[in-house]
Amino acid sequence: MALFTYDLHVHSCLSPCGDDEMTPCNIAGMALIAGVKIVALTDHNSCKNCVDFFHACEEYGVTPVAGCELTTSEEIHMVCLFEGLKQALEFDEALQPYRMQIPNRVEIFGNQFIMKEDDEIIGQDPWFLPAATSLSLQEAAGMVRSMGGIAYPAHIDRESNGMLAILGMFPDEPVFDLCEVRDKENAEKLAGGRKVVVSSDAHRLEDFGEKLNHIELPCSEDDGPEVIRRELFRKLSGK
Repeated sequence: MALFTYDLHVHSCLSPCGDDEMTPCNIAGMALIAGVKIVALTDHNSCKNCVDFFHACEEYGVTPVAGCELTTSEEIHMVCLFEGLKQALEFDEALQPYRMQIPNRVEIFGNQFIMKEDDEIIGQDPWFLPAATSLSLQEAAGMVRSMGGIAYPAHIDRESNGMLAILGMFPDEPVFDLCEVRDKENAEKLAGGRKVVVSSDAHRLEDFGEKLNHIELPCSEDDGPEVIRRELFRKLSGK
């Protein structure tokens, strides 16, 4: 057993609200400097920068997790994580028909850079990524889970796009045994006995390392990223 520092909610420069300096390589490098061992890339409604992110994390010795922050039709943010990169990219493709095609206005919202290996910009997503999808909370959670992923409500301690702020409660369906908070001091009173993930929702490089959170896993850093991800997903799913 070993303790791993983690952050499972981080945005790259693909998210328009993320700084342009939040490139996959910079995120992996900052994670190394801050001492964060496991990092999930969770851009709004897209997994397109996860390939570059996995390559960068391999270079820096950080364990990467692929995912996204999905916006449901109710305007609720949900963290979606996948154990394998291939699963995440398949989910990204499956998600596209449910996205609203609202043009991104770069001068207002910011860039949505898509990158390939070594942070080379290969384009921008033309549609505004944070816009709500046409998937309901139940449909979105079901879709993620059917493709082998883990889905749970993001930042329930935040008014903007937080599930509790929008619904006022945890719904009966879908069932969530896990939820995310940004401040662990709020966890006990909000989570209702559910397991809690504490993550930064980082949009800037300086957001890393402000507060380090830990999770205990039955493996060591020497076991490599595939083993660490496997044990992380077992822990999060309660297996």
